[in-house]
Order: sequence, then C-alpha cells, then structure tokens
Amino acid sequence: MYMRAFAEAWGDAEIVQQLVGRLPWGHNLVLLTKLKAEPARRQYAQRAIELGWSRNVLALQIDARALARERQAVTNFQASLPAPQSDLAHNTLKDPYLFDFLSVGQEADERAIENALVQHNSRFLLELGAGFAFVGRQVPLEVGGDDFYIDLLFYHLKLHCYVVVELKAGAFKPEHAGQLSFYLTAVDAQVKTEQDGPTIGLLLCRTKNRVVAEYALRDSNKPIGVAEYQLVEALPAELQTSLPSIEQIERELTSPDDDASDDAP
Repeated sequence: MYMRAFAEAWGDAEIVQQLVGRLPWGHNLVLLTKLKAEPARRQYAQRAIELGWSRNVLALQIDARALARERQAVTNFQASLPAPQSDLAHNTLKDPYLFDFLSVGQEADERAIENALVQHNSRFLLELGAGFAFVGRQVPLEVGGDDFYIDLLFYHLKLHCYVVVELKAGAFKPEHAGQLSFYLTAVDAQVKTEQDGPTIGLLLCRTKNRVVAEYALRDSNKPIGVAEYQLVEALPAELQTSLPSIEQIERELTSPDDDASDDAP
C-alpha cells in the first residue's frame, strides 16, 4: 500500500532517482505521511540531504514548519551588508522561533529563558539552523571603563561572522535596536578579526509590531534582524494531522507472513 502511495506521490522518476532515492526509507515515510504537497516534500527532502538530518530531526523540522518560517524576520541586511552575504544572512533567520522545548512558563523573564536555552543547547542550535556555533553567554565587553554583557554570542560558519543574540521578554521597542547596534560595534572593534565578516545582530522578542521594527532598522548601518519567539508551540488546527505515526506504519509494513517465516525452522 505504501509503495503504491510512494509511487503516486513521486510521479517524476528523475526526482525519485536524484532526490528521494538518496534518502533512507524511514525518511521517505516521514515525507509521505506528513506532507501532502509535492513541492514541500521536495524542499524538505533536499534540506535533509544537504544537512544530513536524521529521520527524527526531519520529522521535528516538518512539525515545526521550519522552512515556512525562513526569511520572515524583519532585517536591514539589504542596506547594511554586501551581496551576496545579505541574501545568505536573510535566509539564515526565521520568524517566529519556536522554543516549545523549554520547560519555562509564559511569565519567564529574559534570564530564565536564556538559562533554559543554554541547558537545551542542542535543540536551540537545531532551531537556529545550520551553521551556528555557540561561543558563550553573558559575554563581557568593556567599553570606556564600563562593563556590558551580551546575552548570547554565536559564530556562523557559512557567513564567517559573529552573531549577537539579545533576548527580550516583552514587545519590541525601538531602543532595543540601539542597544544591539552598540553591542555590534563593540564586538566588531574588540572581537572580530580581519578574516571575519561584519557582526550580525538578532533581537528575539516576545512580540513585535512589524512596521515599528522596520522603522527602527531603516537608518541603522549595523546588520540587525528582529524576530519573535514562542515558548509554547501553537499550530493551527488545519495543520494538525490524524495520519498514523511512522512507528505504526513501520509495524504495518512487517506482514504476518514475514513473522511466520522468521519462526520457521
């Protein structure tokens, strides 16, 4: 039954040979059962090959609508970064970021969220996306004799630059962009080397007014992105599925005849 469904889902033999044929059967079951549209299946299959996603990671990314959230953050990268780095940087950010794997409530403050993200570093890096390497938290910077601390510092291996992540427990405010711009200037002056690209800032807020964020970034010469985060995932009802799980399908693929042959002397 599932082989026939597989053939119907991938009518193009060239796609089967060049794309899904390079994925294990378990990955193809995830694509087949979780995604109805062929373009979406093709996109997730390609990303799974490029990034070496396991079957479980592929399922997590589909459930979290990872590809649909890419390129949605408010940024000023087109004006503050040279091409093609501006496009690559924009592709790197999402909106919203889903932190439903954290064991914190909606009332959690910035430090509690930061602590939880560091404790769940592997899931946090998976949500950030490919290329992010964790550098440190509460990274100290001394400017003019005053001490400042960056919430989270990363290095992006594809962009070849540092990424400063600042967390805000409330709504975005224009002054947040000014604070982050200051941190980017300090990192460029004190941490960045000649081999590194311009430092990028990512401001994660509970909520944002998109127009206000666009105005706040419009005249800034520092590359900054603004995105929301969600502590509890809330998928629309129409995106929820009643399809069987991958484990159930795999059990069904083991026929009684196969079990009997295994028991035969």
